[in-house]
Amino acid sequence: MKLGGLRTRLLLAFSLLVVITAATVAGGIYVQSRTVILRQAQDATARVLVDKATALYPLGPLPPGDGTLSRISGELSDRDLSSLVLYEDRSSGNQQMRALISPELREKVQSGNVAWQRVDAAGTPMLVVGTRFTVQLPGGQERASGIEAYIARSMVPEEQSIDELATRAWLIGGAALVFAIGLALLAARGVLRPVRELGDAAHRLGAGDLRARINVRGSDELAGVARTFNETAEALEGHVGELKRMEADARRFVADVSHELRTPLAAMTAVADVLEQEAPRLSGDAGRAARMTIDETHNLTRLVNDLIEVSRFDAGAAALAPEEVDVAEVVTASLRIRGWADEVEGDLPAGIFAVLDPRRLDVIVANLVGNALRHGEKPVSLRLSEAGERLTLEVADHGPGLTAEVLPHVFDRFYKADSARARSGGSGLGLAIAWENARLHGGTLVAANGVEGGAVFMLRLPREGVTA
Repeated sequence: MKLGGLRTRLLLAFSLLVVITAATVAGGIYVQSRTVILRQAQDATARVLVDKATALYPLGPLPPGDGTLSRISGELSDRDLSSLVLYEDRSSGNQQMRALISPELREKVQSGNVAWQRVDAAGTPMLVVGTRFTVQLPGGQERASGIEAYIARSMVPEEQSIDELATRAWLIGGAALVFAIGLALLAARGVLRPVRELGDAAHRLGAGDLRARINVRGSDELAGVARTFNETAEALEGHVGELKRMEADARRFVADVSHELRTPLAAMTAVADVLEQEAPRLSGDAGRAARMTIDETHNLTRLVNDLIEVSRFDAGAAALAPEEVDVAEVVTASLRIRGWADEVEGDLPAGIFAVLDPRRLDVIVANLVGNALRHGEKPVSLRLSEAGERLTLEVADHGPGLTAEVLPHVFDRFYKADSARARSGGSGLGLAIAWENARLHGGTLVAANGVEGGAVFMLRLPREGVTA
């Protein structure tokens, strides 16, 4: 169970609600019951004292003698009650009760009230009740006799009853908490099951499974959410299917057009070759037209070849023809064929062998170095190194580098950093094809800016070829 998840919050909410409710109810019952028990004990003890004191009348002559005080204390005492009778500086009865009688209690008793007080006697709860005796004068009037009587009884039974009430309250609260947790688990299961199904379906939908659906149960709010999700997923499946169909049609159209253009392009290339031989002898507008025709024919040929290559990647038909080669030899040959050997500063140590497709490595090198020569500034450097089971080929120039806006899109198809180059000779596919070829080898191709300026393209390839 995830901490902080919906299940945990439901459990906590139910548990907290029941605990608060049980504590409030049990606490209220406990306080009320405790008050009733204590009041009953106080009232019963006070009635006993009053009844016994009433039975002692007439008290006899005043001031009372020691015998009268002893008689009173003896009558007030029994198995459960201890008594103490006070008259001025004399007393009779249990003298240990003096420590239990507070000045406040005596003051209330002397004022003519039946008063009580709960006290602690060496860890034992005690109830002390006191009253005063009066004498009746001729004419029906009463006056104080000066005799004070106090009885004390143990409150241990009442304390045990109160403790038992507290224990029962705790047991009831614990049982209520267990019941709440069970109820919360059942509620959480009923609530979280559709939520979990919705999360799983959303995850599958995000992963590309457009057929992900939820079983709709009932007619509550969660069922409404499930129906909305299913309708959304169905609409999304339809839109994505239509987009895929349109994308496939567009790719097929590009591939078909590219292949259809190869035949006329072959003828145009042959004408361009003838024109290239005759161009030096042509002057004026004829010479310029010939050279423009030659350049555009070569550009169109490269574009068609790039489009055909891209269509192979899109169709999954691009395949490697790997062989073990000396990487430095392949790179050097690529530079020499294109006449770039003198324009590039090479650091290409021999003896670094790798299993790769030399034709596709040649394409990568040609696109990276050609891009650096066209859009960067010289000197352009090319460095080869190895580290463990991977080799690294780094192409760097000393141009202005790549801006923050360009870096995320540098390998996008048909992307050109400078809108002024929209009609330039580049097709905008070279770096995208280089990236696809690196991925086909199981490697990576990243772009960055050098510490001293200029763009840096770093190709990393596994030396043992693509692993399964």
